Amino acid sequence: MARPRPRRRDDRVERKPKKRVSILDSEQITYVDYKDVNLLRRFMSERAKIRARRVTGNDTQQQREIARAIRVAREMALLPYSVRQVTHRSKRRTDRPERDGAPGTSAPTGAEGTEGVEVEIPTEELEVGVDTTTEAEDA
Repeated sequence: MARPRPRRRDDRVERKPKKRVSILDSEQITYVDYKDVNLLRRFMSERAKIRARRVTGNDTQQQREIARAIRVAREMALLPYSVRQVTHRSKRRTDRPERDGAPGTSAPTGAEGTEGVEVEIPTEELEVGVDTTTEAEDA
């Protein structure tokens, strides 16, 4: 069986990464204000993490200013520390045995299984602040 030959440096394809242009440089922003939430959000991910220098194209000093402004804005409650992730629960599988019930059956509990349920509310209850009593009922 033949041994794989070791790779040499000459075998690799040289790729130069494209240099990112900083938003601060392109818009000629010299001072990063912590109150400028729209600008700071551009340097944050969807999960409210600060983006890295290689992603944003900032130099070291700009990245420090951005990070400091984001931290101050978070402290002042202008920006979130993290974004709450909503997990979608899958519907119960019917091929697994249930703990309380018979195997293979699943009974809806709580708010599960309430899709398509219509509730009829009388119109008298919908009108808030409107007195529907007549003077004959008051007397």
